[in-house]
Amino acid sequence: MTTAELTLLYDGACPLCRREVEILRRRDGGRGAIRFVDIDDPLYDPAAFQGISYREAMGRVHGIKADGLVLHDLAVFQDAYRLVGLGWIYAPINWPLIGPLARALYGLWARLRLRITGRPDLDSLCAGRGCSCELTTGQ
Repeated sequence: MTTAELTLLYDGACPLCRREVEILRRRDGGRGAIRFVDIDDPLYDPAAFQGISYREAMGRVHGIKADGLVLHDLAVFQDAYRLVGLGWIYAPINWPLIGPLARALYGLWARLRLRITGRPDLDSLCAGRGCSCELTTGQ
């Protein structure tokens, strides 16, 4: 098996996140360019993923490049979609007017995602996980 070019950390309990991951998996076609890691899995271990805690990963999307570089927010989606041949979808985030607007909208989505999808707030989710929820690296 080849090493994935991107490890995408996603919330497997989020219906919208699961749907996007499924789209990317289908487009990847089994090539393994993207490794998908469900951070909601009780066995999720931050130490295996650049120290990105459950709380950090739930607060904003993270991706880890094969060389260890950590990506955040729209950069993760831009790289993931590029890897599956759909890079044009996220190309506009590099444009002067659209990029800042897209980043602001993503920030709003990240803050409201749990509420929008009918989930408990992050503190409640973390309380159920115990000590694996502290902030670690500040990524």
